[in-house]
Amino acid sequence: MSCFKSGGRRMSIEAEALLQEAKESIEAAQNYKSELQQRLYGLSQARKQVRGSASQTRDALQRHFQELQAAVGHLLAERLSVLLQEVDAIEQESVSPLDDCQKLIEHGVSTADELLREGEAALRCGINEKEDKLGSFTKKALQIQLDSLPEVPALVDVPCLSAQLDDSLLHAMRERVGRHGSVASHPPVQIEELVERPGSVLVRWCKVDDDFSPQDYRLQYRRSNSTQYEDAYIGKESEFLVMHLDPHADHQFRVCARGEGRTEWSPWSVPQTGYTTLAPHEWCPGTEGYILSSRRNIAMRSETMASQGRVLYSNAPTYFCGQTLTFKFSAAGQLNKQDSVGVCADNRSGDASLQRDKAVCISTNGAVFVNGKEMTNQLPAITVGSAVTFDMEVVNLFPISTNNNPNDGASFKLRVTIGSGNREVVFDWLLDQAVDCLYFGCSFAHPGWKVLVF
Repeated sequence: MSCFKSGGRRMSIEAEALLQEAKESIEAAQNYKSELQQRLYGLSQARKQVRGSASQTRDALQRHFQELQAAVGHLLAERLSVLLQEVDAIEQESVSPLDDCQKLIEHGVSTADELLREGEAALRCGINEKEDKLGSFTKKALQIQLDSLPEVPALVDVPCLSAQLDDSLLHAMRERVGRHGSVASHPPVQIEELVERPGSVLVRWCKVDDDFSPQDYRLQYRRSNSTQYEDAYIGKESEFLVMHLDPHADHQFRVCARGEGRTEWSPWSVPQTGYTTLAPHEWCPGTEGYILSSRRNIAMRSETMASQGRVLYSNAPTYFCGQTLTFKFSAAGQLNKQDSVGVCADNRSGDASLQRDKAVCISTNGAVFVNGKEMTNQLPAITVGSAVTFDMEVVNLFPISTNNNPNDGASFKLRVTIGSGNREVVFDWLLDQAVDCLYFGCSFAHPGWKVLVF
């Protein structure tokens, strides 16, 4: 009996192992099927791209060559009309004096006929009238000047029109047409990366054709529900920040290039869809002494003097570690050693400058301040066109304390990199508590300063 039970337990364990193995096989088969279905979808998208782009290319080629054929036919018809008009003008100009000469000769012939008739009549008249008739005839003949004949131009002096038709045009057209247009299986440039930024997307692209030498790039974008692309950038850089995008809205991006020494643009890259989930950086409205743009991303120090403090903060703590925060100056006013732009842990009111605790900043003369203390390292002074960048990363995730007491001198460390011009400074910023997001701000004592944040 005990042997039977023991054998039964062994069968049960084997059955459970088989059941577990069967479940794992089923799960593996499901995963395998899912992966295959994803690959089928990928193949479907690839086939759709090939066939769709082929159809668009056929339409573009047919449309272009039909327009070209119509344009060339129109040009040839215009040229033919001009040449025919030249023939008509030369013919008219040349025949007109010949017509005049013909009229003169025909008049002379008519006069000569009349004179001949009179002379023959005078010879046939009677003896009594002959002397008078012959005298009248002779006198009239002298008046006609029978020895004066009109000059008729020689044939070599008369225009002989001909058409000068050079067959080299057809040869040149055949050669140019034979080289006109091309079909590319892959665009020479492709979008490499889409990075979300506050209210914007950073687009990076790269050259994928080693034989292609780009002179300029052209970036376009559109909202996914729109049919019209619009230009975002034309230039030599291989990345661009497309700003003023609505968060959580898909946008499509594409890029092309113009080859060195060429005027036409290359085929567009495969469109890539990107979006941003981050709210755009905005200055806080209603701060006395500052005027904001309609999108609130540009602040200008106005003539009005603020009664309490001169610091303008962001509308919300929208800066997160791992991002790049940029201040770009489009106008500058009178310098003041308290003027600064930077990042802070709070937006307390009443401060005259960002050069305070819980803040890191750079003054307009290039001095760097950490928690109100000036560093020995200095960056170039800020002028019109200057761009100042802030990059931060968390050094430690938890507050540091010597005795594990959060209230006993705990600190939170961020590594900060501030860049200006072609120089940068790197340092650690200690805070008394961890922060997930930070404010940014600016402070200017005198009017005229204008700064864009993104």
